[in-house]
Amino acid sequence: MRLLTRREFVSTTSATAIGILAAPGFLRAAAQGPKRTRVFVGSHAPDGILAFDWDLASATLTPAGVAAKVPNLAWLALSGAFVFSASELDAFEGKPTGEVASFRVVGGELQPLSARNSAGTGTCHVAVDATGRMLVSADYTGASAASFRIEGGKLSEAVWTEHYTEHGPNTDRQQTAHAHFASFSPDNRFAYINDLGDDCIHIYKADPATARMTPAGTYHGAPGSGARTLHFHPNGRTAYCMNELVSTVDVLEWHKTDGNLTLVDHIELLPADYHGPTRGCDTVITRDGRFVYFANRDDNFLYAFRADAKTGSLTPMKRSNCGGKTPRNFTLDPTERWMLVANQDSNVVSVFARDPETGVLSDELKSSVAVEAPMRILFV
Repeated sequence: MRLLTRREFVSTTSATAIGILAAPGFLRAAAQGPKRTRVFVGSHAPDGILAFDWDLASATLTPAGVAAKVPNLAWLALSGAFVFSASELDAFEGKPTGEVASFRVVGGELQPLSARNSAGTGTCHVAVDATGRMLVSADYTGASAASFRIEGGKLSEAVWTEHYTEHGPNTDRQQTAHAHFASFSPDNRFAYINDLGDDCIHIYKADPATARMTPAGTYHGAPGSGARTLHFHPNGRTAYCMNELVSTVDVLEWHKTDGNLTLVDHIELLPADYHGPTRGCDTVITRDGRFVYFANRDDNFLYAFRADAKTGSLTPMKRSNCGGKTPRNFTLDPTERWMLVANQDSNVVSVFARDPETGVLSDELKSSVAVEAPMRILFV
């Protein structure tokens, strides 16, 4: 048998490689890329953070075990290679507070880095600033908020804390203040704490280098409305405040100069003939800013709106099924072709198809997976 020369060997192997690369199956696989994505689901149960694999081809979640045993998870936030959590506890490390914790994501797994006391009990939300150097937490039952420095994914002890004392007129839900949500402005200069108990949003000048917070104003919503969450539109000038107690949305103009918010429009989410209990919940905005979705608990629906990309103004489209009871959190997958809904009281995460062009959500359930008390869905 004649041995191939070096030139013949290179020529033959190159041709073989080209043939393999040109094979339809190979090109199809290369175009599709990785089919599975790691997803963490925060559970308001002892196991805390659960791992799943998201299969884009079938739009299904497959359980992948317990990622971290952090009980009573209320929220998860992602910043770079780090995940941060909020746990609704009455006591942590011998103090009457909830817990904030941090983890490094390595190969789809979570490595614990730090755990700290929040400012008060019932820690329900955390947010990380755009630089990844500062975290702010909100405590529902503790009526308080705190900020922390982040170094290498590790949290400092609380740098700043505040306890709120004012409350609104709803005697069932507003006996006291209820800090519920933390967020940062589009330019990262301001931080916001939604106070469901006092129908307002507390505004602060934020310093990521030190994690210090300085009061900068207050947005006051309608009495008894319950300002639950705040989400900024990609246009950098509009924000949406979900009012839990009356299931309405305040469309707000954000002022870059001082961080303040002013009311532009008021959106009703409930059907005209619905008069039962209601709790507006979460908000999802598409990356291009063309569509906005709101979730409502008790009546259990998602409501799609078309948004003006420049002004952020909303036009109602369609209410749709959420696939269970109490849609606590919902999110789009990275392709924005699928909407995943964490239905807290029916212990299930439901998946619905979404038309990227029209923004319409399918009424037909694509898939679902059992999860005890799901509170938050996080793609990493």
